[in-house]
Amino acid sequence: MNTKSLHYFVVVTEMGSFSRAAESLHIAQSALSVSIKKLESSVGLTLLHRHEKGVQLTDEGARLYHHAKGILQKIEDATLEMQELNGLIKGEVRLGVPSMMGSYFFPDILMAFKQQYPNLKLTIIDAGTQSIRKMLLDGELDLGVILNENVPDSLEIEPLIEDDMLVVVSPEHEFAQRRSVSIHDFFSQELIMFKKGYFHREMVDKLCAEHGLTPNISIETNLIPMILKVVHKDFAIGALLRLVTEHEKGIVGIPFETPIKLKIGMAWRKSGYLSVADKAFMEFTKQALPALTGRNKR
Repeated sequence: MNTKSLHYFVVVTEMGSFSRAAESLHIAQSALSVSIKKLESSVGLTLLHRHEKGVQLTDEGARLYHHAKGILQKIEDATLEMQELNGLIKGEVRLGVPSMMGSYFFPDILMAFKQQYPNLKLTIIDAGTQSIRKMLLDGELDLGVILNENVPDSLEIEPLIEDDMLVVVSPEHEFAQRRSVSIHDFFSQELIMFKKGYFHREMVDKLCAEHGLTPNISIETNLIPMILKVVHKDFAIGALLRLVTEHEKGIVGIPFETPIKLKIGMAWRKSGYLSVADKAFMEFTKQALPALTGRNKR
């Protein structure tokens, strides 16, 4: 068993076929097949079921896949650390950000960071908290913005902001003149909501469970412009962070009767290696917080 064969095994597994994996790896399919057969021979187990549509992991293969991912990630981390000790700097920050934070909180930070570090590349992935957690653990992201609660033990997290979740309605809606909206009144309306997996939706599902309510979700979307337009046209109401409502005209943000505050942080793998670029981005973000939020971190 060697790292090359493990790498080939992981790629075949994730691509779901030898032909796609060979194309991705830029090697002959026959050579790839031989490598996987040698790996199976070395461990004395069948790792992949071959069938007409591709391949599927056996139970034994699934266990090796889990170990192989970890081994390859450790090697990548070690290589990066040695390069940086030798004076080289990784030129990329891979960041996972939910839609609301990506649209309203991070653009100014990203532009200012690029001005200060023009040679570093920023790769931004829009995803929900659950997906970001998984991508962090799988080594697909360096940093991820997630809800700062029930954080897995395998992740570290640095608090960023605490913001209020507000009911958002059209100026013509019956709630528009209210000072607050109860949970029951909110869920009595037609709603436009983010899809499952986003912290916004996790909050809604949690409220429903706590109060024994069933939401009347008319539209599910992760597109903020669509949410804003639907609310503005008074077709449905929703819930968004205060940092969104402060920047948007044509909608009204109203606090819940019992305030709902979300704590949001930046997470990374506890066992992973943060590059110089990752650390620089985290430090830059923390220093930029007071100016962007107009208030100190709570």
